Amino acid sequence: MRLIADLHLHSRYSRATSRDMDVENMSRWAKLKGITVLGTGDFTHPVWLRELRDKLEPNDRGLYVHDGVHFMLTAEVSSIYSAGGRLRKIHNILFAPSFEVVERINAVLGRFGNLMADGRPTLTLPSDRLVEYLMEISPDCMVVPAHAWTPWFSLYGSMSGFDSMAECFGDQIKHVVAVETGLSSDPPMNWRLSELDRVVLLSNSDAHSPAKLGREANVFACDPDYLEIMRALREKDLSRLLYTIEFFPEEGKYHYDGHRLCNHRMAPKETVAAGGKCPVCGKPPTVGVLHRVERLADREEGFVPEGAVPYRNLVPLEEIIAEALGAKPGTVGVREEYYKLCGAFGSEFNVLLDAPVEEVRRHTTVRVAEGLRRVREGRVRIAPGYDGVFGEIGIFEDGEEVREVIEPPSQTTLF
Repeated sequence: MRLIADLHLHSRYSRATSRDMDVENMSRWAKLKGITVLGTGDFTHPVWLRELRDKLEPNDRGLYVHDGVHFMLTAEVSSIYSAGGRLRKIHNILFAPSFEVVERINAVLGRFGNLMADGRPTLTLPSDRLVEYLMEISPDCMVVPAHAWTPWFSLYGSMSGFDSMAECFGDQIKHVVAVETGLSSDPPMNWRLSELDRVVLLSNSDAHSPAKLGREANVFACDPDYLEIMRALREKDLSRLLYTIEFFPEEGKYHYDGHRLCNHRMAPKETVAAGGKCPVCGKPPTVGVLHRVERLADREEGFVPEGAVPYRNLVPLEEIIAEALGAKPGTVGVREEYYKLCGAFGSEFNVLLDAPVEEVRRHTTVRVAEGLRRVREGRVRIAPGYDGVFGEIGIFEDGEEVREVIEPPSQTTLF
């Protein structure tokens, strides 16, 4: 069976998160998207944990169910601490196999920060000790560096991260078997670091609202079983972890260097040519993911390591519809068209991944169908994101008229 999993997201108890991020809305949107397993997010927050206990039923395989959607117990924590003479700010995702294990985790983490203050708590706990404590609580837990390249809060972040996994995790690195790439990087960018060959590259939405669920995800061939999913990751089993679903990384909000307040984006070469200063204000720009990858890479662009997990770049269906209709995602007309297509084909992922373009055309406008075809072929234009500003994606030329869908080639293959 195909199992689509989005394992990093936040509940309404996290800052800057929609009030609609509750169990009921998350379940409804997961079904609409075609997501089989959804992370709960925020299991460290006492009130959210109580809601999860009240509303989820165990499936006897380490996952929990609400209205047909399986949930995995997950959380993200922010560790802020000094190491190597610098202040480090690292986000890590936690996976746990049961509520009983979660209670033990929270009892430990509560010694290092206020778990009630935010769904993503801030801890004074270094990343290596975080891994050590979770492995002592249960070897079935997993710690995954979150959005590993984000400038401000990540493993490799330009502002407060490390230059290697060993620097961050020390002798606990043996327990770190997966890394989340984040929206602003994709697998080919990460393949340029040889130290990442030993880990699985995961992709998740980090959603703060239900409509953003599944904008990145992981596709497995296995049952909804916690230990089976963990084994697929630990063993880097390509027969069970089939591929990841990715943003085009340019669309992520930290892909390029730049200054949001100056409304200025910079490619890494432009930053170097400008002496590391923003040409508008003269201050150092926020160094983005692409620049950081270039700085740490020990391989040339285009290298593909042996045993690499395949991937597919996609654009969320609402964005395709919005571009085709000349509207904004989430507006009434766009949302109505989105619901119609999801209803016709069963889910958003069925539309994006499986449905023949000519069949989609029978249920929508010619521009939407043509937009889907172009996205599958990778024919998009993107003004890269920078310093917290999402990239701007374009599928059609200004004023372009589309009278018919050009006969599609065979379905996009995995990279």
